[in-house]
Amino acid sequence: MKLTDYTDYTLRTLIFLGLHRNEQVTIQQIADGYDISKNHLMKIIHRLSLDGLVETTRGRSGGVRLRKPPDEINIGQVVRAAEQEFALVECFSRVNNRCVLSPVCELQATFRDALEAFFAVLDKRTLADILRNAEEVRPYIRLRGVTVRAENA
Repeated sequence: MKLTDYTDYTLRTLIFLGLHRNEQVTIQQIADGYDISKNHLMKIIHRLSLDGLVETTRGRSGGVRLRKPPDEINIGQVVRAAEQEFALVECFSRVNNRCVLSPVCELQATFRDALEAFFAVLDKRTLADILRNAEEVRPYIRLRGVTVRAENA
């Protein structure tokens, strides 16, 4: 199973905003921090705003910040909202399933159990859990092409 870049960037965006909890940051700062496309992030920020996870301010001094505290942002919910589907195998699809074994295959149930276990782990985690090692993470975030070092690093 592989999550899409969209989901990866969504989670990284939340981490960035969590690391800058008391600041309003720009989409460009996030893009620079991770060396990813600003246009891609604009779509992500829009979705996160619709989901009520971030608030945005337009204009010259505008930006984005978390709307909820990190301990109220559930990682499982974020991943479910970001991913289009979780069809691990063809037989998960009601539309495109051509597998002749589907009516009797135990593998399908095994994959469903595995997917449920995957989400059971994610559902136990919040953004606050992910940010527990924030001071270790900070040095790896780039700002305008320059790596930002922790003050005591």
